[in-house]
Amino acid sequence: MRHRLVLNIMTPAEHVVVVHADTPFKEIARRLAERRISAAPVVDEQTRVVGVVSEADLLYKESRLEPHKTSVFGGRQETRARDKAEATVARDLMTSPAVTVGPGDDVVRAARLMEDRKVKRLPVVDEDGRLLGILSRHDLLGLFTRPDAEIRSEILEDVLLRTLWIDPREVDVSVTDGVVRLRGTVENRSVAEMVAKLVRRTDGVVQVVDEIGYARDDTGDKPPPSPLYGAFEHRRPGA
Repeated sequence: MRHRLVLNIMTPAEHVVVVHADTPFKEIARRLAERRISAAPVVDEQTRVVGVVSEADLLYKESRLEPHKTSVFGGRQETRARDKAEATVARDLMTSPAVTVGPGDDVVRAARLMEDRKVKRLPVVDEDGRLLGILSRHDLLGLFTRPDAEIRSEILEDVLLRTLWIDPREVDVSVTDGVVRLRGTVENRSVAEMVAKLVRRTDGVVQVVDEIGYARDDTGDKPPPSPLYGAFEHRRPGA
């Protein structure tokens, strides 16, 4: 059971706004404004990504420091801000090296990278660093617009049948606005827990209401108190 790959949801390179090292400030600002995007990759002649220039980089111009005014506490960050405020082309504005992902990375890794590095867009590159596409927060949020029927079908076919080898008729699966409700009884507690775990990892799932019971607790040594342990009176915490 795997999440979707970056390749499946990215915007292909032919539709990506790019700039070059010598692209002027105003041209960068115009392209970002016209396409309503927050950043653009900076590429060389071989379309290798050498950096990214963002709205934040451009806005240093608006909040530029007074000439020759420095702070003893500013250090490197203040120097960088002043340099960007004085920059006129992409090579002096861009953040380099760029934070990138590969087309074979899954969307969860990409989302975590965005969060950790505080960026809104990730260039997608091949092994040589050449631009293949761009992945945005909007692309990731699009996963949560998947139709409920599509999510339910993936759970039944991929999670239950192909991954866990469970007859889909043993588990009742309903999906409403991305919230999945699981009902039914399986043989072992470990299997019941695995079903809920994998369903939570399904792209587009907002929440899982786990009401699956089990006939045998195979996670401990204590004998089950009833033939359908967990199915009714002994549901797991949080079910």
